[in-house]
Amino acid sequence: MPANIQVVLQHDVEKVGKSGELVRVRPGFARNFLIPRQLAVPATSDAVSRIEHAKAVAIARAEKAKKEARDVATALSNVSITIAQKAGEDGRLFGSVTVKDIEAALAARGTKVDRRAVHLTEPIRTVGTHEVVIKLASDVTATVKVDVVAK
Repeated sequence: MPANIQVVLQHDVEKVGKSGELVRVRPGFARNFLIPRQLAVPATSDAVSRIEHAKAVAIARAEKAKKEARDVATALSNVSITIAQKAGEDGRLFGSVTVKDIEAALAARGTKVDRRAVHLTEPIRTVGTHEVVIKLASDVTATVKVDVVAK
């Protein structure tokens, strides 16, 4: 009986590995736990090649999404939006400019941005020019200038 056998994980298994990995486990663990619960399949050449193909497709899809995010970031870097809010004499707003307002202003200019991508540390409460960071991908960000003016 072999000391270890190789299996391809189909789901993340704690302390064993992540989905798609080729791991060595004890035969009893594979036979009695992983395979019956469909957490893994035996590491045949067909299973390994299918996993490699899925990884290659995922990498290509991620690269395409990152390229699109870079294109949107370059377009957004030149954008300046103006938001009119009621304000007092000292330049403080009655209320605030939130992520929702920024998303609506960008949509009005024709740029669709997900609300969760807009990062404000706190809502804008003063009149003036503010820079807002928009995180489009894991390492792709854009900075948009938001001009808040009094109505």
